[in-house]
Amino acid sequence: MFPVLTVIQTIQRDSSISFPMLGNFSVDPPSYFTVFGRNIYFYGVLIALGFLLAILYCGKRSREFGIEADDFYDLMLWLIPLSIVGARLYFVLFRLEDYLPDPVSILYVHEGGLAIYGGVIAGVLCAVFVCRKKKIPLPAMLDLVIFGLLIGQVIGRWGNFMNREAFGAETTIFCRMGLTAPDGTTVYVHPTFLYESLWNLCCLVFLIVFTKRGRRKYDGQCALIYFFWYGLGRAWIEGLRTDSLYIGRTGIRVSQLLSLILAIVAGTILLLQSRKVHDPEKLYVNRKNAQINKEEEENG
Repeated sequence: MFPVLTVIQTIQRDSSISFPMLGNFSVDPPSYFTVFGRNIYFYGVLIALGFLLAILYCGKRSREFGIEADDFYDLMLWLIPLSIVGARLYFVLFRLEDYLPDPVSILYVHEGGLAIYGGVIAGVLCAVFVCRKKKIPLPAMLDLVIFGLLIGQVIGRWGNFMNREAFGAETTIFCRMGLTAPDGTTVYVHPTFLYESLWNLCCLVFLIVFTKRGRRKYDGQCALIYFFWYGLGRAWIEGLRTDSLYIGRTGIRVSQLLSLILAIVAGTILLLQSRKVHDPEKLYVNRKNAQINKEEEENG
């Protein structure tokens, strides 16, 4: 059975938002603002802000992973637009019936409708190509890019808040979010956008501490931790949502299935790797630094 969408979803952008645990603090944020007669949607602004902060952070830390900042920026020039295209196409693919009557609406990204897994798939494929061309180990690059991905997800999810989307089913849980329609009707739902933002924030903080303390033992470890962590959280959160993408009419949530597979695969690899003794010298950053030191000694 497909979840029954509540009436509130059809008028969600006209709804005010409240959180009972904050004393029914209520806000009614606009989904866009106007500049020179053009509507600029906060959804897109927050995604752009997430990308900007991600690039700045990763560019600053790139050498800690043995990657030159210029090589990272070159990757971003391709990865960002292709990831957005991938995220949009993935979303549209599983909702073709909504877009076939008006194909031009596929371009209306500002109205929402991006699927993170589509973006990740496109991003990884792009990274494979760029890393091969620049002769950079893909696992090392992914360990760096994962930080940017997390920053983008933490901030980008608040675009869903501004659009009043990506929320869950009705609930009475203490941290529920209220959506009040213009007619005064209020529905309390799971703020799943908030769950995912906080879940990813925890992962981001963990990985920052993890790497700063020198706990990274092999290239690809940060990426595996992310895929395991995100897979577990998304599998749970997706089950609460009312706007999931499904595989045909099977009732199987695409993101929930992919998340479970991702968590199992990443978790298995992490477990197998934890039983091995890793030589720090094999980390790409250490190999590169050793090569640079050797060249400097040879050149006197």
